[in-house]
Amino acid sequence: MSADETLQALFDAPPGQEQERMVEALLFAAPEPLTLRALAERMPQGADPAAALERLTARYAGRGVEVRRIGDAWALRTAPDLGFLMRREQVETRRLSRAAMETLAIIAYHQPVTRAEIEQIRGVAVSKGALDVLIELDWVRLGRRRMTPGRPATFITTRGFLDHFGLESARDLPGLRELREAGLLSQQPREPAREADPPRGDDVDDLFE
Repeated sequence: MSADETLQALFDAPPGQEQERMVEALLFAAPEPLTLRALAERMPQGADPAAALERLTARYAGRGVEVRRIGDAWALRTAPDLGFLMRREQVETRRLSRAAMETLAIIAYHQPVTRAEIEQIRGVAVSKGALDVLIELDWVRLGRRRMTPGRPATFITTRGFLDHFGLESARDLPGLRELREAGLLSQQPREPAREADPPRGDDVDDLFE
């Protein structure tokens, strides 16, 4: 091989199988899902992470670990039907209260949604602590401000929310009936707050059960 050919080889993209191995290693080691852009930044010049992901996804299909799309990113995750095997490995020290879960559900289904809209839907005042907890869990974050008087902030769900609940996008959210059956929403809707009475609030101590 000539010197020019040797130099050119240094800039050639690796073979497809090697690119697939690179993507597999990156997803395995990553602490959070990786976007195509993040993969491309870590791989050699000329590599095609999208094609490598497609091949890797097909190779992992039906196995105990799968390549899952989470929003605009990708990750290696346990196959959904084997999730029950991991339950003993999960440590849950505090369980979100119904109030916090209802707030999360409203944000997920109505995003972007303002605090006032959340209170209108729930019929009760939303304490700052409830939103703080959801933000600390990286399930909710601030969205764009509304172009209305006062420019109120909106709330939207995060990639961490999708990852935790095994969703590819917000379009994969279950229906309201499934949410009620899972205990995430009350079986009976709350009676709307009357105009004359301010919404009652959730106590901070009630954010966890």
